[in-house]
Amino acid sequence: MKPEVVSIVSKKNSGKTTLLEKLIPELKERGYRIGTIKHDTHGFSIDHEGKDTWRHKAAGAETVVISCPWLLSFIKDVKEEPSLDELAEMYFGDMDLVLTEGYKRGGKPQLEVYRRAIHDEPLHTKENPDTLVAMVSDVTVDLGVPCFDINDISGLADFLVERFIIRKA
Repeated sequence: MKPEVVSIVSKKNSGKTTLLEKLIPELKERGYRIGTIKHDTHGFSIDHEGKDTWRHKAAGAETVVISCPWLLSFIKDVKEEPSLDELAEMYFGDMDLVLTEGYKRGGKPQLEVYRRAIHDEPLHTKENPDTLVAMVSDVTVDLGVPCFDINDISGLADFLVERFIIRKA
């Protein structure tokens, strides 16, 4: 069964990664299996020049997998980026919830991280909430959705469990 996907979004440097670093252990401590997908619009490399897998790829392999008893890494050429639904179905079927970092235009429910010291205003507006389901902020923001204090990880986890894990089950 494909898990629910929720995107953590914000303007640059608002704390998406920091929020995920706190939220993932909270959800794991409650017994849930959590997967993540990081969106990078600029491209990335997880392989290193000279390593065996890099040499396989350089030789022309379109898919390279490296495996050990506790870890698996998969590198594959794609003609176009898979959708979040495709990624969730292909790689996250054994997860209870998938959290993404980024994917502002992914069409999935979104938690927006907003810190007033970093940006003048949030991404979303009350007039155009789009797929926004909650705000996570250092100030109270009224966009017609729940607003969690940036340090209320337990409350945010409660919200995610109730809305996206238990409700689906």
